[in-house]
Amino acid sequence: MPKIPTSRLARTAKFGGLVAGQSARWAGTRVANRLRTDEEAEQAEAKRALALADELVTQLGQMKGAAMKLGQVLSTVDWELVPEGERETFKAKLAALRDDAPQVPFERMRKVVVDDLGGSLDEHFARFDATPIAAASIGQVYRAQLHDGRDVAVKVQYPGVAEAVETDLRNAAVLLPLVKRLAPGLDAKAILNELRDRIGEELDYELEAQHHRRVARAFKDHPFILVPGVVTSMSTRRVLITEFVSGRGFEAVKRLPEPERDRFAEICFRFFYGLLRRERIAAGDPHPGNYLLADDGRVCFLDFGLVRRMDADYLEQERELAQAVIDGDADAVHRHLSELGYLPDPAAFDPRRVLGQLAAAGEWYFNRGFRRLDPEYVRESMEKGGSPASEYFEEMRRQTIPPQALLLRRMEGLLFSVLGELRAGADWGTLALEYIADEPPSTELGRAEADWLASTRRP
Repeated sequence: MPKIPTSRLARTAKFGGLVAGQSARWAGTRVANRLRTDEEAEQAEAKRALALADELVTQLGQMKGAAMKLGQVLSTVDWELVPEGERETFKAKLAALRDDAPQVPFERMRKVVVDDLGGSLDEHFARFDATPIAAASIGQVYRAQLHDGRDVAVKVQYPGVAEAVETDLRNAAVLLPLVKRLAPGLDAKAILNELRDRIGEELDYELEAQHHRRVARAFKDHPFILVPGVVTSMSTRRVLITEFVSGRGFEAVKRLPEPERDRFAEICFRFFYGLLRRERIAAGDPHPGNYLLADDGRVCFLDFGLVRRMDADYLEQERELAQAVIDGDADAVHRHLSELGYLPDPAAFDPRRVLGQLAAAGEWYFNRGFRRLDPEYVRESMEKGGSPASEYFEEMRRQTIPPQALLLRRMEGLLFSVLGELRAGADWGTLALEYIADEPPSTELGRAEADWLASTRRP
């Protein structure tokens, strides 16, 4: 793998070349389309969109750091000008940045560990496996054993990635023309500013260790949720060491019988919404690589680098918005959307239309009754919120995402996708009301959690 370009000049050139080259090619495609039939023009735009996705995956994936993370987040944006038939393929290519992160040779990663911890690997570890067990945008994870016999996971930051991220965050605005071209309704500048803050925090493993410890404390001795402990004495800005948890990954869980998949899915739902409700933490990276079905039956949750502590008042108004959708109160929905910042020009939106839009997109979440999810239903639900085929498309393209809500919406969208991949069944609407309206627990798992909360005197 090529060395991560860290100089400002090299990375700025990558960003600028990506935007300028694609802008020129899109312009050329538009000119040529004047001489094409409508069908030929759509095919040409689809081809250009997929070429752009390929280049984004290649360029941002090689750069890693904030550039790669930007690509991952962009995979959750609905690309309105990409032909509908190709949109999911386009987003899947961007999402590949999350799932297919290239690896950095061990010798370069070993130097980071040694530089941060001092001495040699042998002084700190009885065993250190050179083959990473996971690779992501900012670091790789290795399995090791401490001299006291504890098995640990060692997350190591890529060498040079700090300088790369700093440059990327300065240069991120270069991507604005490209984002605005493909998603004109988005307040891309505000979102990029939010990403600068969140990604800058994610780079600091000492800060991630604080987040991780807080989440671990919040779920200490939980009956079905496990968050591994942090080895604080050995964690640094570029090295994060946690307890190693043995278990089955997401692909293995997908092959389990229906009842076991349903249990796993409900636990995932309760973890993320419980964390949000009780701790006001939106965990922005609930992708499949961050779950394990532990050997003791608990579900283990990993990676707390990309998180946001939500303001209490803001989060309360989000809950009131959800309740207004459930109640069918169009005026309240419009008022909350306006006050939260989703409607740049509130007077331009019909309250009945925005209620209809949210109710359609969140049907699985806002209605009581058992529903078995699947990838096709997830895709259709997401299209209801932003596809040109949606009757609410004009409303969506004139709305934006408030910066504080970016990770919240990302959490919800990725979790929904995970539940669909699991083909999980539950009464999702009744589960949601436990967190929206503080309704009593509706399942065995909910009652077990309520007993745990009561025993620990948690709110």
